[in-house]
Amino acid sequence: MSAVAPRADTWDYIVIGAGSAGCVLANRLSGDPSRSVLLLEAGGKDRHPFVRLPMLMGKLMHSGIYNWRYDTEPEPELDNRRIYWPRGKALGGSSTINGMIYVRGNAADYDRWAQMGNPGWSYAEVLPYFRRSERHAERRDDFHGDDGPLSVCRARGQNPLFDRFVEAGVQAGHARNDDFNGADQDGFGRYDFTIRHGKRHSTSRAFLRPVRRRPNLTVVTHALTSRLVIEDGRAVAVDYVRGDAHHRACAAREIVLAAGAIGSPQILMLSGIGDADDLGTHGIDVVQHVPGVGRNLQDHVDVCLVYEITEPVSLYRDLRVDRLTRSIIAGAVLGTGVATTFPYEGGAFLRSRPGLVAPDIQAHFMPALEKTANLHWPKFRKTARVGDNHGVTIRVGPVNPESRGRITLRSADPRDPPKIFANYLGTQFDKDTTIAGVKLLREVMRQPAFADIIGPEVAPGPDKADDAALTAWLRQAGGTTLHPVGTCKMGPGDDAVVDHELRVRGVAGLRVADASIMPVIASGNTNAPTIMIGEKAADMILRHSG
Repeated sequence: MSAVAPRADTWDYIVIGAGSAGCVLANRLSGDPSRSVLLLEAGGKDRHPFVRLPMLMGKLMHSGIYNWRYDTEPEPELDNRRIYWPRGKALGGSSTINGMIYVRGNAADYDRWAQMGNPGWSYAEVLPYFRRSERHAERRDDFHGDDGPLSVCRARGQNPLFDRFVEAGVQAGHARNDDFNGADQDGFGRYDFTIRHGKRHSTSRAFLRPVRRRPNLTVVTHALTSRLVIEDGRAVAVDYVRGDAHHRACAAREIVLAAGAIGSPQILMLSGIGDADDLGTHGIDVVQHVPGVGRNLQDHVDVCLVYEITEPVSLYRDLRVDRLTRSIIAGAVLGTGVATTFPYEGGAFLRSRPGLVAPDIQAHFMPALEKTANLHWPKFRKTARVGDNHGVTIRVGPVNPESRGRITLRSADPRDPPKIFANYLGTQFDKDTTIAGVKLLREVMRQPAFADIIGPEVAPGPDKADDAALTAWLRQAGGTTLHPVGTCKMGPGDDAVVDHELRVRGVAGLRVADASIMPVIASGNTNAPTIMIGEKAADMILRHSG
């Protein structure tokens, strides 16, 4: 990168990344009119019409719209396949393209964080931050907020297969659970969603848009951070590129990295903060030797169980182009119809064996065959078996994987994506737990609730009966649940990157506040915990500033 322009403006706080945590930070830090805040985002504004309608999430995930479109390096335990990692690149970050499922994780997750040497992060201590963010449309109890910026609602879908899935889980001996974010996580039920009046409610919509006119808040989009400027052991400025112009922004108080589990470690390493040996291979001068940067990468792996059904009652009928077009119009104008729902509304948290403190398996249920859950045209001249088009898909995987991966630089150029080594199924524990989940869900699908409509098992298939066959199938079918975390680990040890107040080791005036700080991945979808991290980080920063 070429030299930085000589002129530099100064803000009290600079937040890098306008994602699930960054938008929260921008909102809360700018709430004090005496403090100025600069928010830098590498992507653009979230104005594309597809962003708002929940059913179109799949198109966003696989398009280049608001998406970094990462790929992992070849995964040894997944037949050396590269796994596609869509991550948000726009105001709202991944909350602009994700599945909108609002799951906080299990109380035991946060108690474990505290027990690992992170005071202030127990469940009792983080629950108020979850509640502070939340404006739940229906729930009124001690676990939920009703006046926060983020709209959360119950599942909206009307497909009868969701009720069959929950009933089958109960028939198999599991609990019925009306609220995965309530007193207990165990059981079968429906997820809550960050949807407002039938539209996606990203953190950009919830936290940033209402405060964009604050005179002390500056938002700069299409700003690619190239490095942090460290002087005398303190982070004092951010160098970034916008178009062909190079800029430097100075921070009078603090810089907060909220660029996510991929972006935050990459920016630290580009700035000379990381493992000294690794940085040296790219010709980067070492500012602070912090070997944990980029390590401790965790993600939820899963596989898809797929069954045909013998009645035409799946979502396939709603995804015909002419019908979905009408639904899109209804959703955009009235906030009603199937386009305002997310396909994976059914869910479950299960225990693979007795004696566990909390569930170790999560499932997502969709009333459609994975291969047909896309737009299609009417077939006027073609007759097919019902099962060719109608079915159900259940994604299942462990919520507490043991496998740890790593992110490293590809080069010293910030425009080059880093190398991602996810290390999926890198331990026997992860394989065994995933197989246990498959067996549990197979038993659920044998229950009377599905008996009159269940067809053949498409995947893994009846020939995959023993553990050896299922293990071979995992290598072919395993993929990501899109929950990368942990690459700037919080903790007291030498492998940690930040302390319990999210301050980067050895560098003053610099914190990380996003999913990368999780020492252990939360048990479930990770957007809600990331928002909580943004809330708690803002509170710590403001208390520190006096």
